[in-house]
Amino acid sequence: MNVDRETAAVWASWFRALGDPSRILVLNLLAAKAEPMSVGEIVEALDIGQSTVSHHLKQLADVGFVLVEERGTSNLYRVNDLCLECFPTAAELVMGVARTTAEWRAC
Repeated sequence: MNVDRETAAVWASWFRALGDPSRILVLNLLAAKAEPMSVGEIVEALDIGQSTVSHHLKQLADVGFVLVEERGTSNLYRVNDLCLECFPTAAELVMGVARTTAEWRAC
């Protein structure tokens, strides 16, 4: 499979978003918890500063790994299961069988 430029750009943004250990910890926590969490709950669980957690959540939300739910005056964050289902594995990329942008948008 030949990867088009648009697909390559999307995948690169996903990999950049996962390029920080704290973002991986945040995403892993949200996936393991399987329910929306507040910034405060994430801070408490990971022992990472509030501003750092907020920064990482924004980056994860920008690429679609995390969804934001507004509840009153606060936000709750949860894993975007559809995005994670479409995330190509390293093996798929190497073998050239990963989905194109059009295919993962259909997820």
